[in-house]
Amino acid sequence: MAVACGGASAPPQARAWLISVIVATYNREDALDAVLRALSGQTDKRFEVIVADDGSGPATARVVEAWANRIGDRLLHVRHEDQGFRLAEIRNRAILASAGEVCIFIDGDCIPRPDFVAAHRRLAEPGRIVAGNRVLLSRELTSRILRDRIAPEHWSLAAWVSVRRKGEINRLLPLISLPLGPFRRLGGRAWRSARGTNLAIRRSDLDRVDGFDAAYSGWGREDSDIIIRLMRIGIRRKDGRFATTVLHLWHPENDRSRLPENDRMLDAVIRSDRIKAVAGMSALAPSAS
Repeated sequence: MAVACGGASAPPQARAWLISVIVATYNREDALDAVLRALSGQTDKRFEVIVADDGSGPATARVVEAWANRIGDRLLHVRHEDQGFRLAEIRNRAILASAGEVCIFIDGDCIPRPDFVAAHRRLAEPGRIVAGNRVLLSRELTSRILRDRIAPEHWSLAAWVSVRRKGEINRLLPLISLPLGPFRRLGGRAWRSARGTNLAIRRSDLDRVDGFDAAYSGWGREDSDIIIRLMRIGIRRKDGRFATTVLHLWHPENDRSRLPENDRMLDAVIRSDRIKAVAGMSALAPSAS
């Protein structure tokens, strides 16, 4: 089910190609509200937001509706029923609802800084995915940010130095912007450290591999799977560090009981030459809208 929630038109000077920011969420309305707030303040306005909702309750829909007409070109809420952790499937539904040339995947507890979309646009190029990184926030800092509706995406480097000294973030260096130029193309075949918490993939490349593989259930390894399959069609990695870093709010560890089986599936993919997802976007296309 996809629900349109309005959206402001981008100004004439910003009529560049469209980017789709796909935000995965499940029953964490306070964090999603912070992420949508940060997206509403992007310097680059030529994007849409698709909230990929893995079966949340009505409160999530209310948060999305509250941000209608204040984000990019449009804001969509794509949801399916709660049948357990189905991140790959809800991402596929969001991709099918998207209109952008590039899809940027983030989680609903990862706050982007104001130049996040602009940085991804600068780094985008044919034949490349862009894999960014994250800074982990402590439980205490996360609680203050959400409780007091603080906007850490606007903090200065000095403010981040202060919280780092208190041990409230895991590292400081990723928050510094650096023009790495051609060095961003090094390690083009590395897939292990790329995560869907900050990952940009061209829509045409997603179509070629049939999106994420919903055969993975429970937490883990669906990101690695799609990157391996993309590399089989010649797509290479581009480093988004020191440009696209997101602020990852604390959350309890996900249930990892399915991880051994997902590891087994990923190992089978590595040993095969498979390109298409076993349960990809094509399985959803008739009912995705």
